[in-house]
Amino acid sequence: MRVLGIDPGSETLGWGVVEGTGSKYEAVDFGTVRSSTKLSFSKRLLSIHHGVSEVIEKYQPSVLSIEDSFYAKNASVAIKLGQVRGVILLLAEQKSLEIAEYAPRLIKQTVVGYGSAEKHQVGEMVKILLKLKEVPKPHDAADALAIAVCHFHHAGLSSKLAAAKK
Repeated sequence: MRVLGIDPGSETLGWGVVEGTGSKYEAVDFGTVRSSTKLSFSKRLLSIHHGVSEVIEKYQPSVLSIEDSFYAKNASVAIKLGQVRGVILLLAEQKSLEIAEYAPRLIKQTVVGYGSAEKHQVGEMVKILLKLKEVPKPHDAADALAIAVCHFHHAGLSSKLAAAKK
């Protein structure tokens, strides 16, 4: 299974590709899609669409794992992140990818063991879990890898639950 993890952002969107089965996985690549704040928001969304589309074409994931919505103190920020998520979810549907959404606290709990973990803790655990030489930078890419790793830990459980319901 090849999973594309996405940490949505309107200025910097993190992505990370992880491949493996069950609890054995490794990083394939990671990076960011950056959008200039000088562009109109609709043009930034288009830039994000193009950037993530290129990642999907290059790495051919079977699953898109994305951070679920969260409550932001600033409603404007929450709305913009929702729009970015919408673009990514639409793109995943267009590419026929399986979609998995995980709450930020669950991702941190899964990767670090603590749902209120700090960004640097997530980065350090991603480095350890994926046997990387250094913490992925920027933190958006480390977060995206954490989201992909989270899917590996929860996908097996979801499959077993679905099979048990049949």
